[in-house]
Amino acid sequence: MSKRLQVLLDEDELAEIQELARRRHQTTAAWVRDALRLARDTANRPDTKRKLQTISRAVEHQHPTADIDQLLSEIERGFGDPSAA
Repeated sequence: MSKRLQVLLDEDELAEIQELARRRHQTTAAWVRDALRLARDTANRPDTKRKLQTISRAVEHQHPTADIDQLLSEIERGFGDPSAA
């Protein structure tokens, strides 16, 4: 079910939004809905800068590397060996 939302804008803001909508061959309401969807989707995305900082910090560390089968075998041996804990 659709619900109505009323938003009060300054005349200049409304005129600018109407012009943007006109350029995209949209109604003002359609343009506003698209803008709100984009804002909602953007707000739900992780912060790219923070994500890149986390990756940069992670690559500074030395991690064990090997063939995946070898790593999995070593992990399983460790879990199965009570003296390994």
